[in-house]
Amino acid sequence: MKKLLIIVMACYGLNARAQVHESRKFLYLYSDSIIYAADIKLRPDFLGAMQLRADSKRVKMEQVKFFNNEDGFFANTKRLKFGSSPSFSERIVEGRINVFQEITYDPFFYERGYGRRDRRYSHRDRRLEAINLNMYYNKGYGDLKKVNYNNLKKDMTDHAASMDLLESYNKSLRTSRLLYTAAGASIVAGMITFLTNASANGKGGTASFASSFALLGLGTGFALGGYSVSLSGNRHLENAIDEYNK
Repeated sequence: MKKLLIIVMACYGLNARAQVHESRKFLYLYSDSIIYAADIKLRPDFLGAMQLRADSKRVKMEQVKFFNNEDGFFANTKRLKFGSSPSFSERIVEGRINVFQEITYDPFFYERGYGRRDRRYSHRDRRLEAINLNMYYNKGYGDLKKVNYNNLKKDMTDHAASMDLLESYNKSLRTSRLLYTAAGASIVAGMITFLTNASANGKGGTASFASSFALLGLGTGFALGGYSVSLSGNRHLENAIDEYNK
């Protein structure tokens, strides 16, 4: 009987997650409870502190895992930020893997006619920047994770094409780090030789600055190469997630 009760409760929990109606406004709590409301707002109080209200009733933000309203779908990122107050990131990619972007929240942004309803486009069109390591992701209504190679590698093992793109991203990441390291070393060496030659010339010497400028130029080239490879890597990362969501 006890085992049967456990199975029934587990099925109830799965059904509770499966029956979320995202066409409606709701709060999804960390307890897996769902609160539907006619009006959900994240707005500052008279002291300037942000507060979440459902049908004018204040809800403790630390209890809310996600909320959905006419402005978009948002996730609480507090548990990924040590010692921070509750903050919400907006979902910019929806699929088997959802991606969330942290934005500076303007409480009157949507009232001025910039909201999703007035702009008439989906969350995917709100990707103002490529998916990067400053973002978060999850599956379904699971806990948020930081977007990075190690996390995604664990969650994409069931999709070979995405894993290939993810490995390309990791290769680009390693290459860009090497280029940035080489850039730093070349620039430091260039500065040292420049100062050494300047000191020698100040004492009546005739040292050439050619090697200094060559090292500085080489360092700049390495830095630009690292930046270019990094951008390419971010595209691989974004493509890996897009491929997984097909």
